[in-house]
Amino acid sequence: MAGRVSLSLLNSLVRGNVIFRSKKCLRKSVVLISRFNARSVSSSSSSSISAAQPDLSSHLAGKTYADLYDLSVRDPKTFWGSIAKERLAWTKPFDQVTDCDLSSGKINWFLGGQLNVSVNCLDVHVAKDPDRVALIWEKDEPGTEERITYRELLEMTCRLANTLKSYGVQRGERVAIYMPVSPMAVAAMLACARIGAIHTVVFAGFSSEALAGRIQDAQCKIVITSNQGVRGGRIFDLKSTVDNAVKSCPSVRHVFVAKRTNESVPMGKLDISLDEVMVGQSPVCAPEPMDSEEMLFMLYTSGSTGKPKGIVHTQAGYLLYASLTHQYVFDYTPGDVFGCVADIGWITGHSYVVYGPLCNGATSVLFESTPVYPNPGRYWETVQRLRINQFYGAPTAIRLLLKYEENWVKKYDRSSLKTLASVGEPINHEAWEWFHNVVGDGRCPLVDTWWQTETGGVCIAPLPAEPGAEIRPAMAMRPFFGIQPALLGEKGQIITGNDVSGALCISKPWPGMARTIFGDHQRFVDAYFKPYQGQYFTGDGAYRTEDGYYQITGRMDDVINISGHRLGTAEIEDALVRKFIYHKLNNSVFKFIYHKQHNSVFLRFLFQIVLSKTFCLHNKYWSIYIYIYVCVCVLCICLCI
Repeated sequence: MAGRVSLSLLNSLVRGNVIFRSKKCLRKSVVLISRFNARSVSSSSSSSISAAQPDLSSHLAGKTYADLYDLSVRDPKTFWGSIAKERLAWTKPFDQVTDCDLSSGKINWFLGGQLNVSVNCLDVHVAKDPDRVALIWEKDEPGTEERITYRELLEMTCRLANTLKSYGVQRGERVAIYMPVSPMAVAAMLACARIGAIHTVVFAGFSSEALAGRIQDAQCKIVITSNQGVRGGRIFDLKSTVDNAVKSCPSVRHVFVAKRTNESVPMGKLDISLDEVMVGQSPVCAPEPMDSEEMLFMLYTSGSTGKPKGIVHTQAGYLLYASLTHQYVFDYTPGDVFGCVADIGWITGHSYVVYGPLCNGATSVLFESTPVYPNPGRYWETVQRLRINQFYGAPTAIRLLLKYEENWVKKYDRSSLKTLASVGEPINHEAWEWFHNVVGDGRCPLVDTWWQTETGGVCIAPLPAEPGAEIRPAMAMRPFFGIQPALLGEKGQIITGNDVSGALCISKPWPGMARTIFGDHQRFVDAYFKPYQGQYFTGDGAYRTEDGYYQITGRMDDVINISGHRLGTAEIEDALVRKFIYHKLNNSVFKFIYHKQHNSVFLRFLFQIVLSKTFCLHNKYWSIYIYIYVCVCVLCICLCI
């Protein structure tokens, strides 16, 4: 067991001294180690690189990742309590670090404390450096980016918060946000946090039926949307989707409509022009002191039963975990430009576009476009123009870009990059090596992150780590502070040793984990804590290598993961049945096909095609074409299995 860590060491961590900080990607070479790994899911060969880690500063000499990790799981009260006191701005200090019981789904952190998330993300930085850039809005058309300072974002947030208050929004009420990636969407999230309202962001590509289901479940009284969205050179309507959704949502009192384009849209009796009413509001709004365990937001994710789950995250624990993982997993240092290209409608956008970066005072990129608009060099042209230091994207996008010539990457200057990272699904070896060697020139650590909507932030990743530690391709590898992974067998027994596989669980609670499913705590307990008593069950399988590293092997339930967007087979069946009224596809077909892991990449592509069409179908002729397409694909797959 590693030695005990002094509080002076811990205080260095909580004050933001980055113990495992890299020196701008100066590691020299990639050491390829040909090694046959019969248990590897992705490839029979394995590569390793030296992790870009510095020597520790003199007063931390000899104190390692292992020391801090050991403290975090052995004495979580000391570890998390000290960090929370120093990193977050509290209105009222907490008097109890934790009170948790995983067997009953009871999770509480920083009890007795009060704070406001928007203050931690905005006011504290405005007080120090008001003109620091908070957001760079990389709009759909290249070269039209807009920069928003922390002072400007605070003013926008306060005006929007005062607008919500003037229309009767109260603490604890739910607000649905159905918007494209934009500063106004971020301000809407922070405005809710400022006044104690609970936001639920719905991905702006979902259908009116999906939106309505989420509004109904959350009993939202307010919807905030935009007139239109712009993506990939195309304009798509959002307002009409909201109009159709709220027809079946009697709880909705008002719909605020922001202008993304100059196109006018029909306005009904519920509709209010957000831009117009915000102008008359004060740019100052007193923040509401919130208890640590009050709800911050709910985000819907899919389960195998069909009905999406409203995953609840609370104030202090979530914010602390998002900010800490943002700093240490991605090697963020003050002044960096952090480029996470996720949509804010997903947890990745919540944690690593909005809350984590802003809590750390970072400059965060809002990416509105697609990887291939106007050409396959869009990501890398953006990196060059904005001087992005960390780039965080999905393996699906990387695989998409693989088919294009390397010149689309190499023609742009990527010397600003320090860290590359992937999210949403396991990255295969080919994509990993292309991402690392072509995009990163073999000099930047590539961090394959594993986490979920329910975990709040990254749980397993190659960084942080010891100085000089290897990073293996296509492998999440190491648990973050406070995360204690366990592999369990079919009978619920803990599988010990290395070179073993099992159901991935986490044995101890951590501050960033979800607290409940909105309105159905028993479902929360049944889904995550009942399968393996006293453990948080992730729903994923994992392999622990001979060296003790973790590799994710895929879902163990009837949930399909597409770029981190989890969709239940029952949801897919329901969508197909609603669109294709002629026949009903059997749920067992999806289950049978999906569990064949050697077809996972092909299936991921298939379902992405099917679902992207299904979500936006409004034409019965398209429905017929897609129905025929699905039938042919299912037949082909069954013949191949």
